[in-house]
Amino acid sequence: MQKKLTTRFAPSPTGFLHIGGLRTALYNYLYARKNGGKFLLRIEDTDLKRNSAAATKAIIEAFEWCGLDYDAEPSYQSQRFAIYEKFIQKLLDEGRAYHCYMSKEELDALRKQQEARKERPRYDGRYRDFSGEPPAGVCPVVRLRAPESGELVFEDGIKGEIRFAYDDIMDDFIIARSDGSPTYNFCVVVDDALMGVSAVIRGDDHLSNTPKQIVLYEALGFEIPQFFHVAMIHGEDGKKLSKRHGAMDVMAYKNMGILPQALLNFLVRLGWGHHDEEIFSLRELERLFDPHHISKSASSYSFKKLEWLNTHYIKTLPFEEINRHLKGLGFDLSLVERGGFLLDLLRERAKTLRDIICGAKSILERPQHYDAAAVAKFVDAKALILLREFAESLRDERGALEFEELAHGFLEKRGAKLKDLAQPLRIALTGAAVSPSIFEVLEFLGVEVCRVRVGAFVKFCEGLSLNFKAP
Repeated sequence: MQKKLTTRFAPSPTGFLHIGGLRTALYNYLYARKNGGKFLLRIEDTDLKRNSAAATKAIIEAFEWCGLDYDAEPSYQSQRFAIYEKFIQKLLDEGRAYHCYMSKEELDALRKQQEARKERPRYDGRYRDFSGEPPAGVCPVVRLRAPESGELVFEDGIKGEIRFAYDDIMDDFIIARSDGSPTYNFCVVVDDALMGVSAVIRGDDHLSNTPKQIVLYEALGFEIPQFFHVAMIHGEDGKKLSKRHGAMDVMAYKNMGILPQALLNFLVRLGWGHHDEEIFSLRELERLFDPHHISKSASSYSFKKLEWLNTHYIKTLPFEEINRHLKGLGFDLSLVERGGFLLDLLRERAKTLRDIICGAKSILERPQHYDAAAVAKFVDAKALILLREFAESLRDERGALEFEELAHGFLEKRGAKLKDLAQPLRIALTGAAVSPSIFEVLEFLGVEVCRVRVGAFVKFCEGLSLNFKAP
């Protein structure tokens, strides 16, 4: 019977989840889901001094926000030390590992000698076949008895065949420190093997770890998974992605008003594609994704592209889905009468959910101040007369088109143009010169609110300067 495909994402909780990490998690998730396999979340928290409970919580929250579910409860390496000890002892008993009593002073002296000879710093194997009396006062480390010659060859699912000469890349590396704690590579191999992980998709910054891990798989008698090493994400300037490019904590994107659908769609395209398509739902990706089609080249991060995707999802997602994410930012349109209509007013111009919140508040709340530059540009004494008279002419509630027709008739009788009324009215109702269609805003607010806000604005302007006094 064929073994079920199992992938995993294994972050270290020493910092919040970076978008590069989320891309790795997404690729593993999609590969598992496409093949009806399992996707696991493992928290690699063996570095007890640097681990952060807040970071662990943030990783879990990021998965929940993105809608990436995982099979079984998250596992924690800090709870598995007894398992690691058992396999370290197994290697010692079989002679595949040994205790090394090299002191720090000896190691420092060796490094200096190697540097003087311009050699690659490496352990010289002096305790590899040691059988004498252990030095007093030295707590030994445990080293794996690594191959001393030959070549390691493996097939990477993205990069193709990769070869390493053992004597170029490897010495008898440490698998347990002097305090007994296991090292990163050892824990990874034991966990992946025992959890049945059959495919490992990760950044190519881990490529240097792969030879050591393959040697460990072989020493422990475990089946070696298939590896996929993904090229890094670069900024648009071609340099390593950093905060100045937008490489932030995943939850910072939530707080910015980015939808998870947009972020996942954006990240999956940083290295993978399907023909010339740009828009993918998560369900479509679960059907289409294949890690063998990930590009070998580094991808380029573009916030404009992310913003473009975000505007697409803002325009197309149903009210309930948009509002669920708005509530996550502390704003609930379901509490607003005709909240769906208000969302439709705002979503065409919005790039982020924050734009929707700001736009909604500018319409729902009576302006407490007015854009000074807009007032100076669009409002004078004649405009105030038009505003006052237009507000007074409003009698019945109408639709936006009917309000617009009414305005055209009103202006035609006075020899004025739409621009003479529209911008002053927009400022009076929202406090700014930018808003959705002013007649749709008027339809939403209603006649009585319009009269009150126009009255308040006229009063404000007349008190501001004699230039606004009616002739």
